[in-house]
Amino acid sequence: MSDEQITKKVREICEELILSQENLKEVCDVLHEELNKGLGKDTNPEATIKCFPTYVRELPNGKEKGRFLALDLGGTNFRVLLIQLGEKCSMDSRIYAVPQPIMVGPGDGLFDHIAECLASFIKERELGDELLPLGFTFSFPCKQEGLTKARLARWTKGFKCAGVEGRDVVELLKAAIARRGDVKIKICAILNDTTGTLMSCAWKNHNCRIGLIVGTVTNASYMEKLEKVELWDGDLDEPHQVIINTEWGAFGDNGCLDFIRTEYDNNIDCESINPGRQLYEKMISGMYMGEIARQVIIRLVAEGLLFNGNSSEILEEKGSFFTKYISEIESDKPGDYNNCRVILEELGLNSATDTDCANVRHVCECVSRRAAYLAAAGVAVLLSRIGEESVTVAVDGSVYRFHPHFHNLMTEQISHLIKPGMKFGLMLSEDGSGRGAALVAAVASRNSR
Repeated sequence: MSDEQITKKVREICEELILSQENLKEVCDVLHEELNKGLGKDTNPEATIKCFPTYVRELPNGKEKGRFLALDLGGTNFRVLLIQLGEKCSMDSRIYAVPQPIMVGPGDGLFDHIAECLASFIKERELGDELLPLGFTFSFPCKQEGLTKARLARWTKGFKCAGVEGRDVVELLKAAIARRGDVKIKICAILNDTTGTLMSCAWKNHNCRIGLIVGTVTNASYMEKLEKVELWDGDLDEPHQVIINTEWGAFGDNGCLDFIRTEYDNNIDCESINPGRQLYEKMISGMYMGEIARQVIIRLVAEGLLFNGNSSEILEEKGSFFTKYISEIESDKPGDYNNCRVILEELGLNSATDTDCANVRHVCECVSRRAAYLAAAGVAVLLSRIGEESVTVAVDGSVYRFHPHFHNLMTEQISHLIKPGMKFGLMLSEDGSGRGAALVAAVASRNSR
């Protein structure tokens, strides 16, 4: 086969990864229905998108002042931050490890460890007797029952602390602080990272209504009108709104996205640690994009369309084609394959031609474009639900940050999917889980005065 014939065949095989406008409009329609199910009292128990009310009702007004603590626990390390808000803003933080024995030991051990690190942070900074409001970012699945009440649904990310699932993690942290008796902390709010992302951006951009994460995972929070939240069990005072944590990674778990899923998606799902779950996330997030690309490349090699049909031991290994490779390959200027060749050599493929490189790049573009367009469809639905003339979308996560075209691909596609005349902007949010947590605490303590 000539290079032209090979390229034509590669493009035909990649066709199923390319979503048409009709596909994307259908994704939007289905997502809209699924969000309504999540917000409905009778439909929520069966809904795949759980739409948890966060109990955060107000956004920052930019006038918040004072010193606030933030605690950010979402993995094998956690951060404690001291944030000064006002004329001059400053942030001081320290990272603490969670040793493996504590991650799998009794729950009290984990919270005692966190309380000990909080106490040492406060003492090192000589904060003394000041009663400090704290915002707690806890990035594990929770059922929130109030601004300061959240029951852990299940541990993830390698944690298995006994006696915590089903219990209120704020109470457990308060009890650990009380057992020490040497620091004064008022826990004002518990939140997840998408809410923090939204709040962090809203401090400067008062029309921010959506927080989006596109990184190792994907999720979104948005400001919804109370009348649309049948699940709401709080007061009906002003403001008649609440931030909803959609947990939209689970979109499609009931089969409603099967019309766009491919054999590669099915393979990835079957081989994952949570088959049948988080199917939308598995088409978008950084945890899976590289592996989708690898599966397509393996197929093209097997059909003799790449590298003369010769694979390598490394390429055959699951997970060997990292998502960062997609960003690096797409950072090459058109017709220049420097990054691509370096990556292929790392994978043990030393004799790639320019045609091979161009075709590998095409695979990467198909995978990342599909991810960006699916994320864009999600944002377009949230913008339509909010219905305001101009909305800022706060975005964080490694895929959005580091992929060279993700922002532009999303912006272009959202424009096609929303009503003409609606204005929006995607803004990189700085440190949602840190500054965002402090701002939730600041707003909560402003309201309790």
